[in-house]
Amino acid sequence: MQDKDYKDTLILPRTDFPMRGNLPQKEPERYKKWQDSAYSLMSRKKQINANIDSIESVQDSQFTLHDGPPYANGHLHVGHALNKILKDFIVKLHYFRGKQVFFTPGWDCHGLPIEQQISTEFESKNILPSKLEMRKACRAHAAKFIEIQKEEFINMGIIGDFANPYKTMDYRFEANIYRALVKIANQGLLIQRSKPIFWSWAARSALAEAEVEYRDKKSDSIYVAFPLESQSILALNLESFSTHKQPFIAIWTTTPWTLPSNVAIAFHPEEQYVLVEDGAIVAKKRYEDLQAKKIINGRILCEINAQRFERLKAINPLNGRESLLILANYVSMQDGTGAVHNAPGHGEDDYFSCLKYDLPVIMAVDDSGLFDHCIIKERLFESSIAKEFEGVHVFKAQKRILEILRDSQALLFHEEITHSYPHCWRTNKPIIFRATKQWFILMDKPYYQGKTLREIALEEIEKTRFYPSNGKNRIKTMVQNRPDWCISRQRDWGVPLAFFLERQSGEPLLDSEVTNYIADLFEKHGCDVWWEKDIVDLLPPAFKDKANLYTKNMHILDVWFDSGSTWFAVLNCDNYGASTSTTMIGNKESTSSTSQYNAGFYPSSMYLEGSDQHRGWFQSSLLISCAINYKSPFASIVTHGFTVDDKSEKMSKSKGNVLSPNVIMRNHGSEIIRLWVALSDYQNDVKISQNILKQVAENYLKIRNTIRFLLANTQGLSTLDFTNLSPIDIWILHEAKRAFTQIEEFFALYDFSKGFQILNSFLTASLSGIYLDICKDSLYCDSKNSSKRIAIQSVFGILANHILHLLAPFLTYTVDEALEYAEPILKGSASNVFELEKISMPDLSEYPLFKQENFDILLELRGIFNEHVDRLKKEKIIKSSLELEIIVSDSSKNSQVQIRFIDLVADFLMVSSCTIADSSQIQQEQYLFEISLHNQKFSIIKAKKEKCLRCWQFKVDVHLIESEYKNTTQLCQRCIEVLK
Repeated sequence: MQDKDYKDTLILPRTDFPMRGNLPQKEPERYKKWQDSAYSLMSRKKQINANIDSIESVQDSQFTLHDGPPYANGHLHVGHALNKILKDFIVKLHYFRGKQVFFTPGWDCHGLPIEQQISTEFESKNILPSKLEMRKACRAHAAKFIEIQKEEFINMGIIGDFANPYKTMDYRFEANIYRALVKIANQGLLIQRSKPIFWSWAARSALAEAEVEYRDKKSDSIYVAFPLESQSILALNLESFSTHKQPFIAIWTTTPWTLPSNVAIAFHPEEQYVLVEDGAIVAKKRYEDLQAKKIINGRILCEINAQRFERLKAINPLNGRESLLILANYVSMQDGTGAVHNAPGHGEDDYFSCLKYDLPVIMAVDDSGLFDHCIIKERLFESSIAKEFEGVHVFKAQKRILEILRDSQALLFHEEITHSYPHCWRTNKPIIFRATKQWFILMDKPYYQGKTLREIALEEIEKTRFYPSNGKNRIKTMVQNRPDWCISRQRDWGVPLAFFLERQSGEPLLDSEVTNYIADLFEKHGCDVWWEKDIVDLLPPAFKDKANLYTKNMHILDVWFDSGSTWFAVLNCDNYGASTSTTMIGNKESTSSTSQYNAGFYPSSMYLEGSDQHRGWFQSSLLISCAINYKSPFASIVTHGFTVDDKSEKMSKSKGNVLSPNVIMRNHGSEIIRLWVALSDYQNDVKISQNILKQVAENYLKIRNTIRFLLANTQGLSTLDFTNLSPIDIWILHEAKRAFTQIEEFFALYDFSKGFQILNSFLTASLSGIYLDICKDSLYCDSKNSSKRIAIQSVFGILANHILHLLAPFLTYTVDEALEYAEPILKGSASNVFELEKISMPDLSEYPLFKQENFDILLELRGIFNEHVDRLKKEKIIKSSLELEIIVSDSSKNSQVQIRFIDLVADFLMVSSCTIADSSQIQQEQYLFEISLHNQKFSIIKAKKEKCLRCWQFKVDVHLIESEYKNTTQLCQRCIEVLK
């Protein structure tokens, strides 16, 4: 007779949770739904324990991640995705650990890239815009891309207050940027002084670094003699040496037009210098090259340590003015003479080195690159010839300068060279370095308890936790070595340094009535009013009659000041805010500012950006916060690397290796790009490519299908019952607990890739590779009310809950989707992922029968056993391990422990039976292979019984079966009992 099909009698897995998520189509719908409620739920105040009586305790229950603003220009790239997804991970991680969390996304809106883009658009239409037309167009451009980028972030599954993001161009925000500036000015930390910047004399404009292009240019290369002053010769004990000329410092320059403004000559502090017979003083390391070129002549008369030159003087041969000898580390030994001519008005290195010696910054060049009246006033040429230079372009003046040097025998050598030189991107003309009046925040002026801004910032760095830890030394070194912060720019699109300057003194008017009035105008109308209105209209009533005494400062703020003051404009500041509200915490008062944003508290728990922001946003935020409140705006800093392709090459359109987040999400879905971030060692540069994404997608499917299997096999489970756990159940719970603990420890350190390595290993090896496989027989073939099956289902339920809770911050969409198909016992009362609570694991100490050493042996045995089984399958000797049985040599006198271990072997190796026999019996068997392990011998033979047609185990003795199914089919005793 034909065997009966028992498939319908099995309890097969059942779930509607799809194997493939169709993510690109379904994610946007769910993300759109989340935006209405998810952030308000996450930022809702948690129940505070009644015994909490301090602000610090409340802060421990809150987590604020303050967003570093991306720039509102263009579509997002994968670097943006890496950054924002990491932020989303961390915010959700703290939320699912029970904290009230805050994350308000923001955008930097001002600055050069937008202004350049708009300038190009105007130029293409042959339009020369006014400043206000330019600003209006920039504002519209930023607004457009904020909406584009906002939508792109939401489609990545980012949860934040996107309904009310901060934008640095909002009127109130611009007012608060200005208020932060005023607070720093009132601390006495803001001053004006001249500083050299890139200057396009052709465009009569300052240039940012991005507007400078390097091209070849022909220049005059000259070596010039600066005679030592007589007192300096004596100080160096050089008067006894017989030289052809009075000892002089030989300098080299390719910008002869800067020589009239020379105030110093720099020596390298760690080098030796030599006096040559012709009177020249040069670096010892440059002597041979200069001698070979016949720039100097003669043998060395003596050596002089550089330190001896400091603060001595030489004489400028063009004008007879003194030139101070100073020390500077930037002096090169690769070219020149080892002694560098310094004109601080025309070079950045010169400027900073001369600043240390309190030397004047001479600027005798006007906006058009012409020598101005300062040439005469400061006597930068001999009085008899000075007037002929006034109004002459600096490049044209060079020929005459060379003639004067040659006539005075100060010109040692002259040649024309071609070298790379900065040019203006718009006019294509070579630029100059030109000192203009700029605004600086002082780093080294004592202002709070005798401390400087630098000292306070360094103290606060020590209090900050860094991930990775080497970030501390990185930012610390930068703060230690940084100069005063130049915060002024000569552009159109930004927040003005809105100070009135006294016509006579040039000092800013910092009266609080005036600055408050300006700030209020900005808040109501935006800072365009600074250009729209006359001075009289910008002054409060009490000052209007003095309008003629002032001029407007027309500089705008460095965009880093905008972003560095975001904490001031966005976060609720305990005891620091301008407007405050008082609430009760326990039995104590807490005062905090009433911010327009639901963005969390100052100082924030964390700042997270790319590692380049040690120089940028981290530092600007730190300095502004320390200048105003003497404290850091962050408790911790996390940094990530940059995105590169799979060959570690930088992404560029020309290489064709650029991957757009939109394209990735369109092809794979946002969960794949999120899992790519989770699996990446983000603290270093992060690789991404189509091949890498394919591997990530495969990893995602393994995770998803593990969840699906757990859900499918817990259908109908109404209670978690752990009273009848088997040793294998207990083993997997021990493995899970150990893995989950390690994972959470790595997650707490924000080391997600290591956490996911452990999670993937657990899911693949222990859970899917062993436990789920072992459990299929009981799940499918036992009766529905079997205590063994219910125990397994309970283990599935607790594991599913913990895995979903672990994954919730990362694969939030997938977990939310899975919960729709989960039994209530797995998810409690949660209607969505944001309400998911973790169920407590059973106390495994109540199960003393579990022995880890037994499972260590079993795992080792399983590995060896499976190698043999794979071989037997390839040789077509067997199709399944169920065709085998194992006979174990009796080495423990049939103790109960040994019997329990033997029972585990059959389940763990998934064979039909395992029995104990003595050695003589084993030798009589025709075994397929033998394994000796830990003084135990395992002999594997073909199963002697027949295959059960329901469970497929070889446990049927046809001659002994007595049941209603006799003579119709073959069933094992277990299956007979289930079918009864």
